[in-house]
Amino acid sequence: MKNHRIPLWVALLPVLLLIVLLSINVLYVSGDDALSGSNQLILITCTFVTFVLSHFYGVSWPMIMDKIAMNIQQSSAAVFILLLIGSLAAIWTFSGIVPTMIYFGLNLLNPDFFLPLTVLVSSVVSVATGSSWSTTATVGIAMMGIGNSLGINPAITAGAILTGAYFGDKMSPLSDTTNLAPAVAGTDLATHIRYMAITTFPSYGISMLIFIGISLFQNRNAVDMSVSQEMIHTLEATFKISGWTLLVPALVILLIAMRFPSLPAIFVGILGGIIVTLIFQKNHVMHDLNAVDCAKTLIHVLTSKNEIHTGVPALDELLTTGGMSGMLNTVWLIISAMCFGGAMEASGFLGRITDAIMSLARSEFSLFTATVSTTLFVNISASDQYLSLVIPGKMYNKAFKDKGLAPENLSRTLEDSGTVTSVLIPWNTCGAYHSGILGVSTLDYLPFTFFSLISPLMTLLVAGFKYKIRRIINQ
Repeated sequence: MKNHRIPLWVALLPVLLLIVLLSINVLYVSGDDALSGSNQLILITCTFVTFVLSHFYGVSWPMIMDKIAMNIQQSSAAVFILLLIGSLAAIWTFSGIVPTMIYFGLNLLNPDFFLPLTVLVSSVVSVATGSSWSTTATVGIAMMGIGNSLGINPAITAGAILTGAYFGDKMSPLSDTTNLAPAVAGTDLATHIRYMAITTFPSYGISMLIFIGISLFQNRNAVDMSVSQEMIHTLEATFKISGWTLLVPALVILLIAMRFPSLPAIFVGILGGIIVTLIFQKNHVMHDLNAVDCAKTLIHVLTSKNEIHTGVPALDELLTTGGMSGMLNTVWLIISAMCFGGAMEASGFLGRITDAIMSLARSEFSLFTATVSTTLFVNISASDQYLSLVIPGKMYNKAFKDKGLAPENLSRTLEDSGTVTSVLIPWNTCGAYHSGILGVSTLDYLPFTFFSLISPLMTLLVAGFKYKIRRIINQ
């Protein structure tokens, strides 16, 4: 079936329906809880609508199902990685690895350079947890309190917190978006992270310099550091804090840098976390359990929701982990999105939309520009960070290959323009969540979230100068 036989307005109908339903769901029905099933149901509904429309153009249900099955198969590695990452994040928290990172980060705080140190501490926590949401809900709240006592504009403090939080959300191998983007684009996690560094570190460096400049000219009041000190003392009382525990994440980073396969590297990290728990936390969070109870506890931590109660609400939030089960909503969303994407591909609708866009985007740079624009559009219209990666990723996958561009070009562009900009949109799940947690409106902190503002421009700048634009070999 030729794509040009399909009217463009017909091809766009399922996408427009998806955008309308997702927007209504996020704004008026489910809010922050949209990822718990309602968004997935909408994706499945739009998959069925796509099939009904495509039936008039000779597309059968088996053709749709074959493509859906192929899409799900292609995403299976990412699903497996996400499940293991749920276990990795949980055991690294329980073992004291993540608490040790937070402990050292909080000890770095200095009132004279509060803003750049806030970026740094938020970055450390976000890289360690792979979650911008957990970062703002924990150390983010503490930083807001300290910033207020310093007399710093809350919007600027929020911008510093979110700059660090989204650096980690974008670069951490524990982040679901960092795993989703390469899965959609067709590359591996390690290659994706290395290739993202080309645009991410310049964007991060510029953001840090801006916050250093603001700090030099910021008027400060006498500061109350009691919030961070309380967290530091509580961490000392709950865990055995030791720099030796950081050898495990250092080993995992080394393995990834050496291009070791992602799954074995993550599994090594899980085993390392278990060993660290048995060595350092036997008399702390393990409470001297016998061998059988110890094994039961470790299995529970790796697979299910686990809470560590410290008496400090901010820390309790950070130390609550979901294990493998905590990743199921994300896995559910990926499978649902792959169903919709498969139906759109098999019907020829996705090809028709892409052809229309590509008729305007003839050069390589215009292809990068179209990808950034589409990703931003989906973030604004669909109100979902994950779909801003999946939908443009499926749309432009073939276009990048046709121009001889390696898939890591696409995966990096998706993260540069999708992951980090979701926080800038008031009605997006990310924007609404962070605004509510930090107590600062999205539009107020937007001008100071420098990393999120610079990243899409940086990816276009790199594309414009054709710097480190990797190509498919023997294309």
